[in-house]
Amino acid sequence: MNPRFLAQKRNSAIASAKQTEFCKKLCIAIFFLLISGTGKVWAADEEYIAVQSDVSHSFSFIPDSDLITAAALEKPLTQRYIAQYTAGSGIEYLNAALERGSVYLPFIKEEIEKRSLPPEFLWLPLIESSFHITARSRSGAVGLWQFMLNSISGYGISVNDIIDERRDFIKSTKGALQKLEDNYKTLGNWELALAAYNAGLGAVTRTIKRTNIKDYWLLSEKGEFKQETEHYVPKLIAAAYVLSQPEKYNINIRQDSFEWTIVSLPRQVSLDIVAEEAGMERELLRKLNAQMLHGISPAVNEYPLIVPSEHLESIISVLQREDLQLLKYHYHTVHQGDTLWAMSMHYGTSLEMIEQHNQGILNRYLKIGETVVIPAYKEVSPPPSRAVLNQQYNGNHVVEKGETLWSLGKKYGVDAEALATANNMSIDQILREGRSLKVPIIDQ
Repeated sequence: MNPRFLAQKRNSAIASAKQTEFCKKLCIAIFFLLISGTGKVWAADEEYIAVQSDVSHSFSFIPDSDLITAAALEKPLTQRYIAQYTAGSGIEYLNAALERGSVYLPFIKEEIEKRSLPPEFLWLPLIESSFHITARSRSGAVGLWQFMLNSISGYGISVNDIIDERRDFIKSTKGALQKLEDNYKTLGNWELALAAYNAGLGAVTRTIKRTNIKDYWLLSEKGEFKQETEHYVPKLIAAAYVLSQPEKYNINIRQDSFEWTIVSLPRQVSLDIVAEEAGMERELLRKLNAQMLHGISPAVNEYPLIVPSEHLESIISVLQREDLQLLKYHYHTVHQGDTLWAMSMHYGTSLEMIEQHNQGILNRYLKIGETVVIPAYKEVSPPPSRAVLNQQYNGNHVVEKGETLWSLGKKYGVDAEALATANNMSIDQILREGRSLKVPIIDQ
């Protein structure tokens, strides 16, 4: 049976009993006020009593909230997710997610308060990514707030071979909250702003224009949103409702505030080396700077590094040591047939990064015997044997399904570029099944 919210006016005959009940609710409200720090009393209005049958939850709504309302809590999908989150497995999930998010939550909460946004937005990364900073969806959305690559413009977020700032909890949080504010300014209410965050502002705007309906719940009931968007707002409301009562549901919302600060890097560094030299946990430094895809900072002057405040002094000391090499390198000796493209593929770096450490190398021919300095983004095996490089391409290979120039180059011990050149092909050309290629003859 659906919960029914019955307004019951107080009268003098039951004033004493009502006063006792209100005091109990007020105590709960004050408790949550202290742990949430939102400045709002999250408790049931004294003028309302939640009545429910056949379900284990007793729903109350939060009058100061723009999202957690009596009508919203009455929705079947909201009830479904409240039941899901308050089940044993749901509580375990919430506690695990909150533990992951404990580093980021104080900053997110502070930003929400600065902008006077609905406090429920604190839990939106729970819905988006379960507070996994490196989360990537099947559609390519990344980070706590699940930004798509085509939606980062205008929010100060950069993505390249070295960094993906969708995984920067500072920039992505500011960007996400700004996007929600922008959606609200366009659509006029927070439910629709959330729907637009999930489905895209253009999609929601077109739906409103086509239906002439500006009510999220009505649009959902009419099936105007995709299923994910239909579930999106109820899921957030349910999570926020449950998390507003941590003591009741045995949820561990950590009260300790993690303190961090930002230092400007004077040079390119490896996070692992900095952490080791500073005597701190490597994984924590990577977690705070997850935008660095290889654990290496970009070769940009004064790039910001987020560090735990308790290790600030030791990290600054490490960064100031000119005698300390803070980045590992591979030193590649050029052999016949080597190409910069093949080196970048083998060592897992970009041509631009090789250029930064070997000025002018992109504008000239490689010299046999010269040394190319390559940042060590990952552990790699030695380059493939060059024993067959002097051989002629006198052999023949018939292309089979799924083969590429890269897989054939590896098979015959030659660079893909050299193989492409020998067959008058471009390096990015797709091989057609059944095509005959010239290859070196190798000993079996």
